[in-house]
Amino acid sequence: IPQHSSNREELASKAERSSIKYMQVKYMQDHKNEIFDGVITGTTEWGIYVEISSNKCEGMVRIRDIKSDFYVFDDKQHAIIGQSSKKMYQLGDEVKIQVKKADLERKHLDFNLVED
Repeated sequence: IPQHSSNREELASKAERSSIKYMQVKYMQDHKNEIFDGVITGTTEWGIYVEISSNKCEGMVRIRDIKSDFYVFDDKQHAIIGQSSKKMYQLGDEVKIQVKKADLERKHLDFNLVED
């Protein structure tokens, strides 16, 4: 019975996270093109994850959408680095983002980086 109980708790937890993400994406649909302050919460070879400071909604800035430079992922520094500018975006950095897309079906937010 304990194993069954922990499986149920895990399912309930996943369902809760999924419904929270759904409501966050639904909320952000009304805020497309608005600019928000955020913090980089993750880096990958395809982009950076940013959490909006004011509402804790998290989304992705895709590397290919950053037009100011050609950025590459540096896993040792948990950062993306511009090849010509050497500008670095890394875990914990504060950035400004703009909501690009709020995909309710996939429960996914796409952001654009607002650069200086």
